[in-house]
Amino acid sequence: MNNTIEAFVNWFRHSSPYIHAHRGKTFVLTLGGEAIDEAHLPSIVNDIALLNSLGVRLVLVHGARPQIDARTAEAGLSTRLHHDQRVTDSETLRCVIEAVGRVRTEIEAKLSMGLANTPMHGARIRVCSGNFVTARPLGVLDGVDMGHTGELRRVDQQAIRRQLDLNNIVLIPNLGYSPTGEIFNLPVEEVAVGTAVALQADKLILFGRQEGIRDSSGELRSELLAETARRLVHLYESSVASEPQAPWTETASLLRAAAEACDRGVPRCHLVSHAQDGSLLIELFTRDGTGTMVSKESYEQVRQANIEDVGGILELIAPLEEKGILVRRSRERLEAEIDRFHLVVRDGAIIGCAALYPFSEEQMGELACVAINKDYRGGARGDLLLKHIEQAARDQGLNTLFVLTTRTAHWFLERGFRSASLDALPRQRKQLYNFQRNSKVFVKPL
Repeated sequence: MNNTIEAFVNWFRHSSPYIHAHRGKTFVLTLGGEAIDEAHLPSIVNDIALLNSLGVRLVLVHGARPQIDARTAEAGLSTRLHHDQRVTDSETLRCVIEAVGRVRTEIEAKLSMGLANTPMHGARIRVCSGNFVTARPLGVLDGVDMGHTGELRRVDQQAIRRQLDLNNIVLIPNLGYSPTGEIFNLPVEEVAVGTAVALQADKLILFGRQEGIRDSSGELRSELLAETARRLVHLYESSVASEPQAPWTETASLLRAAAEACDRGVPRCHLVSHAQDGSLLIELFTRDGTGTMVSKESYEQVRQANIEDVGGILELIAPLEEKGILVRRSRERLEAEIDRFHLVVRDGAIIGCAALYPFSEEQMGELACVAINKDYRGGARGDLLLKHIEQAARDQGLNTLFVLTTRTAHWFLERGFRSASLDALPRQRKQLYNFQRNSKVFVKPL
């Protein structure tokens, strides 16, 4: 098997848990007008079609800002912004309707393709659009009449769900309608968030120019909590005030939308780049993705192990056992001691473990089998496990934690452990000491 085929097989096997997890789930995808003019748009549409074929229920919300700007310029109209929103008078509204209609038609056309030797061959996707969004006028804002610029009033989630039940992709533009027959121009992010909340969507995916959020050192943040996202929005907004055309203007809007959606019940929001080919698939079907996920709570959880985790723990600790860093454990022993183990779990995959063995007579506990997947070292996961084990030890009435190690002494010293002699061990543990391994003893008062 050559390297290319082997890499494909490995990727496909590792993506299968995500295929199972996403089937039957509802995703709201947001494409701004900038993405519509992107060279990668056909690939994005192909990837959307693939999601549909894998059983994902899809709602696609699209905007048309640059197309509206171009249409108003052709009509000789000036663009007026107030509080970062377009002032939509009657003449501008005609341009909005024309631009949105063209974008919607273009998306529908691309989702209708079925040429042989293309990813869309045999897809037979049905696209449904309609008056799913009810809006009202924004009115006079700080003395400025916003005209036909509106705000979201209601999303007809029952009608959308009926279309999703038929396996249709629902296409929603950034337009809203009133009971009196008026049309309103809405921010695409507002429509997307409102739709995701109304549908109780499992994910809101926001396409932007940037691939995600980077920290001060330039490293991509694969995950952000909604609270952190809101703090970043404030920082971006202060920068935008001095540089309105800066690249983070769009990022601030997307982050704000993601944080709001999480606050209103959407479990996970993803910021991905429409400029990167395949970003949607990489984000959804690989463990670390390619963008930034915003969630209310971290999707890495620490929990106690159960019997179903035995296989995952064995796979995690095997490389460390091979190197002699950990003592070998048989499956039978691990099954018998599984209630001693605590895990770091990321999207259902075990990426860290540690065990606590209590010695109640001496009120001591042994920290053992500490392991972190090699792809996730360098973070705070070891500290997270240690903190969890320490609390578990306190809950059991233990007042001292000890560990035996051959290779990681400094890690424990940096976390408050101190070197000790064999005599510091509980009597039963001292009798089982392996002099051939010659492990060093470290203790930490709790």
